This record gives sequence, C-alpha cells and structure tokens, in this order.
Amino acid sequence: MDILGEVMERAGGDPNVLGVVLTGSQARGMAGPWSDVDVTVVVEVQDEPWRHDTRTSRLDEVVCTVDGLADTSVHWRRYGFRGAKVLLDRLGGGIAELVGRQATLSGAEAAAHAREMLGAYVNQVYRAVKSYRNGDEDAGRLDAAESVAWLLECVFAMHGRLRPYNKYLQWELDSFPLPGGWNAALRPGAVAGAAISLFGDVEGLARERGHGDVLDGWGTDIDLIRAFRMAETSALGIVACSRLPGDEPAPHSMPGTDQAVVPHPSS
Repeated sequence: MDILGEVMERAGGDPNVLGVVLTGSQARGMAGPWSDVDVTVVVEVQDEPWRHDTRTSRLDEVVCTVDGLADTSVHWRRYGFRGAKVLLDRLGGGIAELVGRQATLSGAEAAAHAREMLGAYVNQVYRAVKSYRNGDEDAGRLDAAESVAWLLECVFAMHGRLRPYNKYLQWELDSFPLPGGWNAALRPGAVAGAAISLFGDVEGLARERGHGDVLDGWGTDIDLIRAFRMAETSALGIVACSRLPGDEPAPHSMPGTDQAVVPHPSS
C-alpha cells in the first residue's frame, strides 16, 4: 500500500476524522521524484486548531479541526488549498466548502489586501528608484527584486485572487489565466526583473479598480517612480501593448545584458 493509501485507511477507521484533503504538487499534477505527499486531516476534536503531525521525506501531514479549517485569518496558509483535492468528506460537502473558502478571496478581502499590498509595492519600488538615483545600483537591484513579491500580491488581489507560491506561479497562470497581457507579464522568467517597468500598468489597474487614492497619497514622490520607469522602458525599448491570454511571446534580452524585455499588459 502506498503512503496515501495508508493515510486513507487510518483515517477511514478513525471516527474523529471528518475529512482528508490532498494538497501540494500531488494534487496539482506536478509531482516529481522528490515530491512528498501533502495532506491535511480534518478532525472533530484536538487540543489545538492546527498541528503538524508528520513530516518525513514521504509524507507531510497536518491535522486541523473543522474550526481551524474555517479560520481564514492566516493569509500565507490559504494558497496551499488552491487546487486541493478532498479525498474524504464526512460533512456531506462541508469540508469541500471550507477548502474552497480557504482558496478563494471574498470581494472585501481582495479589495483590502490589494490596497495594503499596493502600498507595500509602491514603497519598495520607491526605495529602489531612490537607490538608483543615488548611484547605489546594488541596493537598487536588491530593492527592485524585493518589490516583486508585493507586485504579485497586489496584482493577483486586484484580480480577486490569492498570490501563488513561487513554485506554482506558472501552474496558476496556465490553469487559471489572467486577462489581457498579465499572463505573459507575470511569468516567472519575465516578472523577476520587471517590478519597476510594470509600474505604469499596475498604476492603471489600481485606478481602474478604485485604488487611485493609495497612489495619490504619495503626492509628488510618485513622479520619481514614473520618470524612472519611463526612462527605463525607453532605454530597453519596451512598448506597452495588450495581449490576449495565451499570447505569450518569449522575452528577449538587450544586447550585452541579461535583462528581459517583457510585454506590458493592459489592465
């Protein structure tokens, strides 16, 4: 019997177990030779809402209560349930409903998270631009790299979605494409060096979604980002364009550099 079969046999014989959820690469069809089996076992009663029960090279098992699974306040945990497979549901669909709730932002959650992450993204890009302006290119590159996480958080939230874990970013874009040219712009190989050059597109999307006041709160400081972004995109020859999902030409590099030129999405 394989490891998942062992988990299911044990769960099936335990009346305290109400559900079993397969997550991770196995659930998403991405398992490789080094992949373990990630499962969340939902129980009726235990001393704490969440407990890491088993962690081996073959099995990563987390045990939680129904109330724990219903708690969506821990943001980083939620994407883990995207694409999850419910293998046992003794609540007549209740476990599947809670799993779906974990993996999906409500409209209010998406709007609040988008605003918070937009502010963090602008702040980090502003730091990067100031570092470049001051002649500290190493700090500028570090700041720009750090802003990519906030970029992904805010763009996905503005589309009502949770930001994928990095290893699942391409899977997310392939499985659930974003509109316009965002699928091409956010590919792992493209977005890693594009936090500043995508600023204008993020700004356009934010204003369309009603978050313009977050940007306006920066006053004239934001003009420094706009000016740097325009200079950067002009130097690299990047032209804003609108592309349909799936229309993803490979990025190319400027002669003598390893910096990718990426297509710019429409909002």
